[in-house]
Amino acid sequence: MNFSAYLDSLKNKTVAVIGIGVSNRPLIEALLKAGISVVACDRKDRAGLGEDAQRLEAMGARLQLGDNYLQGLDQDVIFRTPGMRPDVPALLAAAEKGSIITSEMEVFFEVCPCPIIAVTGSDGKTTTTTIIAELLRHAGRTVHLGGNIGHPLLVETDDMKPTDIAVLELSSFQLLTMKTKSPHIAIITNLAPNHLDVHTGMDEYVAAKENIFLHQTENDLAVFNADNSITRAQSERAVGAVRLFSREEEPEEGVFLRGDAIIARKNGEERQVMTRADIRLPGIHNVENYMAAIAAVDDMVSDDVIRSFAKEFGGVEHRIELVRTLRGVRYYNDSIATSPTRAIAGLRAFPQKVIMIAGGYDKHIPFDVLGPEIVEHVKMLVLCGATADKIRAAVVNADGYQDGLPVILETDDFREAVELASSFASEGDVVTLSPACAAFDRFRNFMERGKVFKSIVHELK
Repeated sequence: MNFSAYLDSLKNKTVAVIGIGVSNRPLIEALLKAGISVVACDRKDRAGLGEDAQRLEAMGARLQLGDNYLQGLDQDVIFRTPGMRPDVPALLAAAEKGSIITSEMEVFFEVCPCPIIAVTGSDGKTTTTTIIAELLRHAGRTVHLGGNIGHPLLVETDDMKPTDIAVLELSSFQLLTMKTKSPHIAIITNLAPNHLDVHTGMDEYVAAKENIFLHQTENDLAVFNADNSITRAQSERAVGAVRLFSREEEPEEGVFLRGDAIIARKNGEERQVMTRADIRLPGIHNVENYMAAIAAVDDMVSDDVIRSFAKEFGGVEHRIELVRTLRGVRYYNDSIATSPTRAIAGLRAFPQKVIMIAGGYDKHIPFDVLGPEIVEHVKMLVLCGATADKIRAAVVNADGYQDGLPVILETDDFREAVELASSFASEGDVVTLSPACAAFDRFRNFMERGKVFKSIVHELK
């Protein structure tokens, strides 16, 4: 079934779409253009939606906004926004009445005419997904990039060809309800505690991630991080072919690090793809991202293309992004570091002790693992946000901590945090925004936080 046929199947049904955000707006418009009755629901009020409310109403949508946006859901088909748990009472009640609960991404998997490569994990998803998409493009393939990055692809599927490739970044929220379909090539970069403010616990978080490979066929491929105990165990449950990537061992099938050489091994034969020196991006975690990508595209992209791309690719915005060098001080935006493990990877990317700005929204993730890393890699810590006290406690209780090593400062104002870090820095220093937390305590998302940080840094004199 293609997307047009799917829309035809809805023409005599009622549809609700929860969330009038970036991922759902094109879907709502496509449903309305097909003549389907749509109720568009959002927690925001009319003022918060701005022109989107007027435009969708003009197209024929009925809006259900504000605190009661989930009231009375009983439509034949209900599209859930990815950030909403599927077991909220309103959805459970609708399902009991016979409503089909689905999502934009679930339908995409049903109607996409081309192979799908998808990446998930706790850290490194966006960079790995971007590397895979760009490597395929450099190899001459037509690539559609979507999921958590790029833009919603569902409404474009009728224009895709079977020879194209869809490359997706998938979150645990998107995967939570994907119980029947998995991508043709699945990659799990790593797993560590994350989003425990939304998931019922680590078990549910890990189980959601597993949907990326559990519904594959024997002809599909799954790529796992051999150095992560959770993903290593998951690899034993894969249905299709398995490739591992590792910097600690040499798997029989996969990609690994031998000294500074990145080696690919397949069917008993191995070759050197490139060296660490060929990778422009800093940090061992980016070596892992490349190894994951190579394992995924090994049959489709030549080593020459991989090497030449790695030498030129400067990374994705908000990921250890060099913002500015001022009086010999380098300022980096690593706003994507929304978990302790991601912040640790950023700290380890620098060969020197850094000045770190951290703190933010509390996702109820423990910071125990972060404390020792800050003691080892940070000379000044500026804390700002709801989790400031928890991070401070993790540092002062860490083995090796001595009073004043690192210096710890705290402020309620984000701008002041950046200015404090700048006033402490001298020539040769690195200042990095590595929050180890989500941004929702004062920003819409990590992108907005990163852009505000960059703006403040560019204003420094």
